[in-house]
Amino acid sequence: MSSSDITSSFEPIQQPTTTTTPNAPSLPQKEPSKEPSRGNIVRRSMNPELQNIKELGQTTVPTNKSDIHCLQIVGQIEGHLVMPPQNKTTKYEHIIPQLVAIEQDPNIKGLLVVLNTVGGDVEAGLAIAEMLISMSKPVVSLVLGGGHSIGVPISVAADYSYIAETATMTIHPIRLTGMVIGVPQTYEYLDKMQDRVIRFVTEHTNITEEKLRHLMFQTGELARDIGTVLVGKDAVEVGLINEVGGLADAVKRLRSLINERDNSTSGRLH
Repeated sequence: MSSSDITSSFEPIQQPTTTTTPNAPSLPQKEPSKEPSRGNIVRRSMNPELQNIKELGQTTVPTNKSDIHCLQIVGQIEGHLVMPPQNKTTKYEHIIPQLVAIEQDPNIKGLLVVLNTVGGDVEAGLAIAEMLISMSKPVVSLVLGGGHSIGVPISVAADYSYIAETATMTIHPIRLTGMVIGVPQTYEYLDKMQDRVIRFVTEHTNITEEKLRHLMFQTGELARDIGTVLVGKDAVEVGLINEVGGLADAVKRLRSLINERDNSTSGRLH
């Protein structure tokens, strides 16, 4: 193959020229569609409230404005350590700023705390419980499904507490999963932390310290473990929860506490 053949093989292909007759009608040009794409529709429909539900699961779902805020404590309470991604968690760094905002918001008059938790980080749970008990606005808690372990102090931190008839609460001592207690100081630290939990629960419920410790260290209730499972009315009978009830009962009680607070405040103003 000669160099001339190589050169000619790379010559650009001539585009055919089109000729138009003067009297030929021109075809109408299609205008670009002005309709929004499906992706734009989805993005526009994602308002801030729906975005909060997607990211945090915390907002007032109904469109009507309410003076009662609902706070959900679900799954495992995540504290200083990040849980695996497959775990359903409630992060205390999400809960604490919300409680601060609720306390400062004049439009919110009461807080309803709904629990369905297996427990979790002890210090994070106690931090949430301490903030709930120190709020100036009425707080009512409702245990649905379960309020286990460190969920017990959170549920009893409210001004009035409810538990569903089929809900359960597990009372057991503090444990470190997967760790070996190798020195006496570690055991003493756990013992002091457990005393903090017991003291908080007994100060804000009708259960005695002796009864609570008995439930914690009772054998036979849990397989290969120590502790007690309380179902519905059992939690009321031992003095942990105020009453067996559901959502309507909790909202009605919270509304009553709000009215009492408003009446007492107006009385002091006069």
